[in-house]
Amino acid sequence: MLDPAVEAEKSWIAVKNRTPKLTAGEKKVLDLVSLARTNKEIAAILGISSSTVKRHVENVLRKLHLKNRVEAAIYGLTVDGCSARGIGNCPLAIWRKQRDADAQKWAM
Repeated sequence: MLDPAVEAEKSWIAVKNRTPKLTAGEKKVLDLVSLARTNKEIAAILGISSSTVKRHVENVLRKLHLKNRVEAAIYGLTVDGCSARGIGNCPLAIWRKQRDADAQKWAM
């Protein structure tokens, strides 16, 4: 039986190796999907049409064998090095801090 750390490393390498299948545009869209941006917001940020964003998202899902946008967002965060705890400059950690700050602001 292999060491669990070795198995985890193999899984991580497999994830990293699947990302090169994406074009530069698809990678940019995936990054923005991981930041919870809508297609309309992504289109405005990248200066492309919403239909082009939609096509990029469809390609990402197909190429990476993902079921939906949520899986794509999680995949994007994982590739960027976010752990489940979201430590450091991870977009997930930043989002959680902002969410918690907003919740406290409106709780008063």
